[in-house]
Amino acid sequence: MSKYSISILVLFLLFFSSCVSNKKLIYLQDLDSQSPQVFSSEKFPYKEELYRLQNYDIVDITIKTASEELNKIFSIVTGETENTSMTMGQNGGDLFYMNGYTLDEQGKVEIPLVGEVTLVGLTMEEAKVLIEGKVKQYVPDDFFVRVRLGGIRFSALGEFNSPGKVTILQNRVTIFEAIAASGDMNTIAKRDEITMLRQYPDGSQIHKINLNDRNLLSSEFYFIRPNDVIYAEPLKVREIGAGTNFIQTLALITSTVSTIALIVTLVQ
Repeated sequence: MSKYSISILVLFLLFFSSCVSNKKLIYLQDLDSQSPQVFSSEKFPYKEELYRLQNYDIVDITIKTASEELNKIFSIVTGETENTSMTMGQNGGDLFYMNGYTLDEQGKVEIPLVGEVTLVGLTMEEAKVLIEGKVKQYVPDDFFVRVRLGGIRFSALGEFNSPGKVTILQNRVTIFEAIAASGDMNTIAKRDEITMLRQYPDGSQIHKINLNDRNLLSSEFYFIRPNDVIYAEPLKVREIGAGTNFIQTLALITSTVSTIALIVTLVQ
């Protein structure tokens, strides 16, 4: 086989095995661009499951009464954090870890004056009703109770541009918001098979998610949950060390062909 035949063969193999096609990079494929598609509860029967508190979750519990003295007692743990939240930001520090209530290994929190309250397994509304009943024993007059998650904490691992542990100060976060908060995925991320590690009351489970599939919008994984771990695997192109676009591939092919031609010439 001549050096030119070898060069052509190598060129052919590298070209068709190295480039990453747009088919692997585009989110939510097969959408009709002519008319908008609405993913409503009427069309898709999936009902978003309310999150139930787990051990070591962090919750923000606010109790306000007509008594300034009682307000000072209830704010011993949380303090007045409005000014602090303006300066810390979403990634500047874990505000709620410092000023919120953390469920212990038994799923309990200790509220000033009220004492220990078991919140594990409850939704936000159920936790609010339970705390209201406890507070009513000590504050018969009008009072206000608010219970909310201390942001959504998750971990992004693998082929993200900014992997790591992230906290988003919202009550509800979509998986695409989580990806955006992690700097999006790089070109060699395997978008059609994302691994999600999710915690449940009876243990952790591993799920596979296809970000290219539009049906993700109606699945239970469209909204992430606290303590989710999202792992993006690399494509096969990383194993062979080839380029991820045409320019990189062309440069690699040119260098490879030149090297092979030089070796063949020296051998002859």
